[in-house]
Amino acid sequence: MPSPTFLDASRRTLATAALAAGVAIAPLSGFAQETPSPGPGSVADVAERLVDAVVNISTTQNAEPRGPGRVPMPQLPDDSPFEDYFNEFFNDGDAPPHMPGPGSSLGSGFVIDAEDGVIVTNNHVITGADEIVVNFADGDTRTAELLGVDSKTDLAVLKVDPEGKQLEEVSFGDSDSMRIGDWVMAIGNPFGFGGTVTVGIVSARNRQIGSGLYDDYIQTDAAINRGNSGGPLFNMDGEVIGINTAIISPTGGSIGIGFAIPSKMALNVVEQLREYGQTRRGWLGVRIQPVTEEIAESLGLENADGVLISGIEEGSPADNGMLEAGDIILTFDGNSVADVRELGRIVAESAVGKEVAIEILRDGEQETVRVTLGLLEEPDSMASADDAAEEEETVLASADVLGMTVVELDDNRRTEFELAEGITGVLVSEVKEGSPAAVEGVQPGDVIVEIALQSVSTPKDVLDQIEYLKGQGRKNALLMLASKSGELRFITLRME
Repeated sequence: MPSPTFLDASRRTLATAALAAGVAIAPLSGFAQETPSPGPGSVADVAERLVDAVVNISTTQNAEPRGPGRVPMPQLPDDSPFEDYFNEFFNDGDAPPHMPGPGSSLGSGFVIDAEDGVIVTNNHVITGADEIVVNFADGDTRTAELLGVDSKTDLAVLKVDPEGKQLEEVSFGDSDSMRIGDWVMAIGNPFGFGGTVTVGIVSARNRQIGSGLYDDYIQTDAAINRGNSGGPLFNMDGEVIGINTAIISPTGGSIGIGFAIPSKMALNVVEQLREYGQTRRGWLGVRIQPVTEEIAESLGLENADGVLISGIEEGSPADNGMLEAGDIILTFDGNSVADVRELGRIVAESAVGKEVAIEILRDGEQETVRVTLGLLEEPDSMASADDAAEEEETVLASADVLGMTVVELDDNRRTEFELAEGITGVLVSEVKEGSPAAVEGVQPGDVIVEIALQSVSTPKDVLDQIEYLKGQGRKNALLMLASKSGELRFITLRME
């Protein structure tokens, strides 16, 4: 059989002869046309009308100055292609005038209400800030007021005084309508460079990266780097369908694996933070577990669908005689329930005080019951319930947890482990060989910045957060670590 090259040459010869004879020929059956495939059109018009609504967010924390007039070099990963570029400007002291100062951090956000000056960003962008400053595309800066945060979804809502300024706003779109392969555009503040536009596609949906119950991300290959956190991910209609939150990267820079909080989840949280200053999540009050193949077989079920109720919490909304241990929840308020995580998310996103219909399977028969949801109490796992006892508590100098010895990060240890300035958290001083931490590559000198999106600053914080996660029935803990140079990465550790 002739090679494709030969056939292409024959086709061109035939076409040339036909044109010379003044006749037309039909394309050869079974061969691809040579018309180039159209790529995406320019996104310039979309970007132009959106960029003014995206803001840079800088925060400051009280810290000792590092030297007169000295601006620190950004923390870059080893072998970064930007390293030589930044060395040229920072090692000789000629620093750009607008780079962040001591104890500062950078992120992104976007205006959703121009009239009231309301801005959305990530919680981890503003955590621990003494001052939050919003920098607009035209160079104007305004100090922001914090309206509320939700650490579980890593969202925060800010407010600036809009007087004397015409703000631009953007609106939320429907993240559920996005399909894998749809074009998306990210605008943010990578490495403090200001309004930067990148384009990619939706790489995956419903991604779980071990960040908690509300772990449901849009994955994209649009370039997202440090400083993009809190910035919007747009569809091609200019609607916010995600909030850029995390990346997976061995280098600290974008490798095309970024994650955004879906707008469907964010919208509900943002509305509650604006109205109440905190989230108000629905509470059912059942202990649940997956329906495994073994459980399905033992109950005579054809498929392992739904969620099994293993117990009812006393005094909870579910403790009304309508639900029983052994019931299998198939749908909740009209939504099908595939697994434990999905049920928890659906319940939490439901309105407090709402009566919902729950379709269950009991003794082989389907039936529908109704339950009025309560308010889920979410105590701060970092705070003690007894202030007096906390005052008398002896400070915990170190702790052994998950194969690590963790200690407070003070100036002496910062010097001993040669840690970059600005890194905050709890220092890992030792790692036990063969432990979960060792398997995941944790090394002495790493700093635990967050656990399950909760900032930690003392060994007790680490222990409290791990115990809290275990109490929630979680088997894994998502840790954000900082290397000695300041490079951030996520790892997941088994807590069993």
